[in-house]
Amino acid sequence: MSFYPLPRVNSDPEEANRCSDDGPVDAESGAEVSTNDPFIPFETAPAAPIVDIVTPRAILLGSLCGALVNASNIYLGLRAGWTTSANILGAIVGFSVLKKWAAGSKHEFGPHENNIVQTVATASGGMSNVFISAIPALYQLGLLKTPAEDFFRIVTLTAIGGYFGLLSIVPLRRFFIENVARELNLIFPSSMATAITIRSMHSAADGEQVAARKMKATLYAFLAAMILRVVSQFAVGIFWNWHIFTWIAEINVGRNLFIAAESWGWFLEWSPAMIGSGMLVDFGVACSFFAGSILAWGIIGPYLVSRKIAFGDHISSQPGWTGLMSYKSMSTEFASASHPSPRYWLLWPGVACTLAVAFVELSCQWRVLWKFGLLSAKATTSIIRRLLPRHVSYEYSIVEDEGKTTHELPHSVHDNQDIATWMWAPGVIILIILAGVLTKLQFEMSFLEALLALFLAFCLSLVAIQATGATDTTPLNAISKVSQVILSSVTRAAGGSVTAAQRLNLLGASLTNIGASQGCDLIGDFRVGFLLQTPPRLQYAAQLIGTLIATLVAPAVFVLFAKAYPCIIASPEEEASGESCEFPGPAVAAWRAVAIAASEPSSPIPPSSVYFSIGLAFSAALLVLLRHFLFVGRFQYVRHYLPNMMILALAFTLPSPQTGITMMMGALFAKVWRWRSHEGYEHYAFGVAAGLVAGEGIGGTINCVLSILGVGGQRWSTGFGCPAGVC
Repeated sequence: MSFYPLPRVNSDPEEANRCSDDGPVDAESGAEVSTNDPFIPFETAPAAPIVDIVTPRAILLGSLCGALVNASNIYLGLRAGWTTSANILGAIVGFSVLKKWAAGSKHEFGPHENNIVQTVATASGGMSNVFISAIPALYQLGLLKTPAEDFFRIVTLTAIGGYFGLLSIVPLRRFFIENVARELNLIFPSSMATAITIRSMHSAADGEQVAARKMKATLYAFLAAMILRVVSQFAVGIFWNWHIFTWIAEINVGRNLFIAAESWGWFLEWSPAMIGSGMLVDFGVACSFFAGSILAWGIIGPYLVSRKIAFGDHISSQPGWTGLMSYKSMSTEFASASHPSPRYWLLWPGVACTLAVAFVELSCQWRVLWKFGLLSAKATTSIIRRLLPRHVSYEYSIVEDEGKTTHELPHSVHDNQDIATWMWAPGVIILIILAGVLTKLQFEMSFLEALLALFLAFCLSLVAIQATGATDTTPLNAISKVSQVILSSVTRAAGGSVTAAQRLNLLGASLTNIGASQGCDLIGDFRVGFLLQTPPRLQYAAQLIGTLIATLVAPAVFVLFAKAYPCIIASPEEEASGESCEFPGPAVAAWRAVAIAASEPSSPIPPSSVYFSIGLAFSAALLVLLRHFLFVGRFQYVRHYLPNMMILALAFTLPSPQTGITMMMGALFAKVWRWRSHEGYEHYAFGVAAGLVAGEGIGGTINCVLSILGVGGQRWSTGFGCPAGVC
């Protein structure tokens, strides 16, 4: 997740269970689970052989699942600005497929092999975030050539960031998962839910039937979404976008008013991915996103235009449609302090608010961060002492606060299968050397700049892991913005050009983004393995394989999308003035804007936008402080009514409100479903939502191929039902 949050299910581990008369019961399968202590392995992990769990079938299925999620994530991220994880999906698909595959086989399929499938899926489905943010921004600023020409350069960058994120974080596995998890309250909610899901499917008597029903629901949703996405490109105004205000305007009822509403993007978009995302996120999150859309594109935007603070562009000369406007241009004409478009003006409050919330949230955890620093220092000392020659074995222990007892882990954890130093240390050294050489040869970065970027990647990864473990939200883009600002400051202090500052800004922050993304995902995988008592060494092997898959798949999918939809990488000046890009890339716009603002000698931000940004950021920070320090105890219920300001601000970075509308539709559907049939919702909601998200992503990938072949909707579509006949 980035600054643009990943949709998660069961963000509170307690929500993964409901209570029965006999005790805690898993909501999905009906199997009893232990919820006494989330910081020790499951007491009764299902019996299964531990040997030979990194099997070809597990690697193949996990890689396929991860590759599909990777393609889906790039599609979803370029449209809405966030990505999803393959952890629970990989667990369910792994069980559904391999349980039948292993029937009659001598090699039994158990929870540990299921964990390996999920681990490979998560690793191979990762690292897509940088391809919906920094990489397109590099092309839009003219800092790289073309994705096809730069393919191996991009693969190099992805490999360096991904493997550095993995290898540098691996030695901290025991530190985060075992030593300080209780102290820092690092539950990793999604990982907890994944482990409970795997355990319950293998423990329940009807686990195979339950998983089969879930898989069937997921498959039906996947196929429906994929078919809709492919078919809709040929009749967008019928199957995808419902321009209700256009239809009313066509019969000359309130024509000017409804054309104005159409100009601001108020129409229905039947996006299965957005509906699925709305089903996955908390209802309050969807409400905050919808409220942000109304505030940005229904109130502030129209006000700015009416007061001539921001400006639109006429996009139609057809009779009766001359009032149709575009308010989302980011070209040089509309991306300046004196003549901004509403989208450009609103971008800055969105970026400022999300950064303010991210850092105030972290600041509110200062006690945890202080303890984290102390424990990190102790762990570092322990590692150094172990590496020194002729030193007796040193055992690391946690000193608890007075009055607290020390919690020891059971000896059933596979200590003899832990990851040895020789398995990661040489790789880190080699990667650092290769990073210095290859970034110099391919991206004109000095060795010191590459070293600084990797150092920031490691340090900020620690912050991201702590945030993910405690809140299930990974602030990838927030920490990447820190890297952007620091790297630009270094280049400017050294007297570098604006182009050099922007290149280092985006490339260095890309390494931070990739490394932190992979590090967080894989620590989450280790958490699943810890609970299921899967040998860490075997999980590590699966992660190495999955990272290799992601290193090749993510750049390839991006090249495919960029070739089919050149607007993704086109500079604002190159975009056709009458056409809107199917992929607005909200994260791309934010990264590009920060790169420009951090490198330009004078501020390109409208003064009025600066003042509003400060006010919105201050208000958001105040709400965070009130939630932490005032709305506690008997007033804690008030928290449920407070908006999620980070999500609300995300709507400011999108070019129109229809994403917020569609997500709200999905959230309402899920709420009604849960109210009418709680049991059915608990059994099938995640499978249906995951199928909708993945299905649209794969359908979008198919559309890319059709477009390249010249038989896509860009050439053979009808404009029926669209404003001025154009969608």
